[in-house]
Amino acid sequence: MEKIIKVLAISGSLRQKSSNTALMHEIIGLARENINFTIYNGLGDLPHFNPDLDVDDGPETVLDLRTQLNEADAVLICTPEYGNGVPGVLKNALDWLVSSGQFMNKPTAVVTASPTPMGGDKAHDSILLTLNMINAKIAEGGTMMIPHINLKLNKEGVLTDALTEAGLRSLLESLVKASS
Repeated sequence: MEKIIKVLAISGSLRQKSSNTALMHEIIGLARENINFTIYNGLGDLPHFNPDLDVDDGPETVLDLRTQLNEADAVLICTPEYGNGVPGVLKNALDWLVSSGQFMNKPTAVVTASPTPMGGDKAHDSILLTLNMINAKIAEGGTMMIPHINLKLNKEGVLTDALTEAGLRSLLESLVKASS
């Protein structure tokens, strides 16, 4: 029997019809049976990072994020690029984790998807810098940039591009391998 791997999935977008959130759900649908996903829904509830508030595990919403990360074997992040960088809400969440250690050696996969031809390259590079600084274990083969995401998801948010699907399956396998 294969080990059950618990993955915390985080979308870097708060937009209700976000292509990155839809993509995250599509990735979850591609996963093998031994991967259990928990979707983190508290990104918009986190207070602005303030080190003075980060005492006794910080505010309740921050404690919840840290607890979910502690309980996860691995992390999947799907994020857009906004203003040539990581969306502020996602960067804020990561800022709350800099000194607490939840990402220390945590297997992590990162997908950036954008309607632009560059696939969110600036956000991708930026989030990898931050994750490496907090000692996340970026899975070998566990990063992917998806350009023209608007042409690869239909109106219902279903992935329609076979090449992208194959890449995402490979990314998931890389995350599983890094978690074993």
